[in-house]
Amino acid sequence: MRVLLVKDEKALSSAICRVLKAEQIVTDTAYDGETGLDDALSGIYDAVILDVMLPKRDGFSILE
Repeated sequence: MRVLLVKDEKALSSAICRVLKAEQIVTDTAYDGETGLDDALSGIYDAVILDVMLPKRDGFSILE
């Protein structure tokens, strides 16, 4: 499984990635909404973990 994590807090993102890696889940990270949207639209992810309050573009507008 490949997951995209869109979270602007780098320390928390790192912790989440470690937990997912321990569960054999490949995780890529984006730290702002614009990058997260571009990455999510690539079609290579099985799931996206999306923060709501992000720089450049909020999580709700990404879901639209």
